[in-house]
Amino acid sequence: MLVYALDQFTKFLVVDNLVEGEQQPFIGELLQLHFVKNPGAAFSIGAGTTWIFAIIASAVVVAIIVFARRIGSVGWALVFGLLLGGNVGNLTDRLTREPGFGVGHVIDFLQLYAFPAIFNIADMAIVFSMVIFVILTIRGIRIDGTKHPKEPKKGEESALEADDAPLSSTDKD
Repeated sequence: MLVYALDQFTKFLVVDNLVEGEQQPFIGELLQLHFVKNPGAAFSIGAGTTWIFAIIASAVVVAIIVFARRIGSVGWALVFGLLLGGNVGNLTDRLTREPGFGVGHVIDFLQLYAFPAIFNIADMAIVFSMVIFVILTIRGIRIDGTKHPKEPKKGEESALEADDAPLSSTDKD
């Protein structure tokens, strides 16, 4: 909810106070405010298929709601919270902004020095959620908060495999 509110509030400020195409320094040359209306996805890819992004974003919202019951860790809650907030922020633009329902242009306004993309708070939340997703996956943390058992090294037998091994004649006594 916080991500969504911050995203929509900053977009309101940009639309209300900047001229489309205008570029202003925000933090020196490092971060610029550059107001654009993005008809597509990242780097305006797929500008003619905005309605498809609206459908995909809606499906992601439903999937997050379905998976929410299974979340058992703070890390995964953060992943899904950031993803949901960012996704709904951009979906709101696609559903409510010009040129019309389902094909609205997303308001982008942040540009880093020497980085070609112009993005918004929702985009940042989505990227951060994916970074956390990768970290949790590499660490073997499941959505329910449990950890994947470590794979035994080559030539080693895991404790689980040892427990499942058939008993030898000496083990029966």
